[in-house]
Amino acid sequence: MSRNLILILFVFIFSGFACGSGPGAGDGLRLELPAVTEKDDVVEHLGYVASLNHDRLIPNWVAYELTREELKGNEKRDTPFQWDPDVKGRQAWREDYSGSGWDKGHMVPRSDLKWSAKAYSESFYFSNICPQNHEFNSGSWMTTENMAKRLANQYGSVYIVCGPLVFDNHFGTIGQHKVTVPDAFFKAFLICDRGEYYAIGIVMRNWAERQDLKASAVTVDEVEELCGFDLFSSLERTVQEAAESKIVWSKWGI
Repeated sequence: MSRNLILILFVFIFSGFACGSGPGAGDGLRLELPAVTEKDDVVEHLGYVASLNHDRLIPNWVAYELTREELKGNEKRDTPFQWDPDVKGRQAWREDYSGSGWDKGHMVPRSDLKWSAKAYSESFYFSNICPQNHEFNSGSWMTTENMAKRLANQYGSVYIVCGPLVFDNHFGTIGQHKVTVPDAFFKAFLICDRGEYYAIGIVMRNWAERQDLKASAVTVDEVEELCGFDLFSSLERTVQEAAESKIVWSKWGI
């Protein structure tokens, strides 16, 4: 079992389940993390945790917590896209994206990691990157990023897990190393309001056509059926089942 996986499991066991958090991905509760196994290649960075798919050369999922305090960060510097030094297996290359027509799309947006120079820089690791349609990246996907910021400001903290969805691999691969282009993306949000947990999922196609947040909303149970991962798995089981099985629309502002 990897050192990073042991650390994650340790946090699962010794974290409580009351509402609350601290600044930074390594502080406070780790409710954003899906269930992991010994077979998963999981890397932990200051601002996010990612599970890597070495066949597709994209993450399986990327998870992080965003807090109201972190929104006040102002770090910003030119940073090249680069290999993740903590990943031992195959990774995408910058050259795979060159001339492909696809963006290097952040799963955790760099704007959510401006509270730390290190966290901001690590957002450019390929463990946090997927090929995205340019209009999607700067349009529909950005609306999910803005939603995360709004929720963090409103509730003080929001737990987020997101990643690619590959169905029939309609868009094929890019580059010499054959980086898989996702058909769609998911993002799941978890909040705690007055001691109660609420969750919602967003599923959007990786194409230029603008997609509405509310029309793209699904339960987290439905997201799990599509992605195959047990999201927010460190919640007590009955709490998890209640939060993931329905959408309480009044909590989301969409």
